[in-house]
Amino acid sequence: MVSKEGTIMSHQVARVTQAIAESPVSFEDALQVGFKRATETLRGITGLRILEKRVAVKDNKIATYRVRFEVIFILD
Repeated sequence: MVSKEGTIMSHQVARVTQAIAESPVSFEDALQVGFKRATETLRGITGLRILEKRVAVKDNKIATYRVRFEVIFILD
């Protein structure tokens, strides 16, 4: 396939999988923890999509921040 600019485009297939990560620090830290773990297992990650944010409460305080997200990656 050739793009309008005349460059050859490769055919790629992506896969999407969900994951949940948590951190006692913040939502951003939870996402970083989840992303780091995903890179240990998956190759070709092209993006993440946050689906849900939640907190766990203990003794009337936020105990952990949880993020459910999709990992998008290109299949070999």
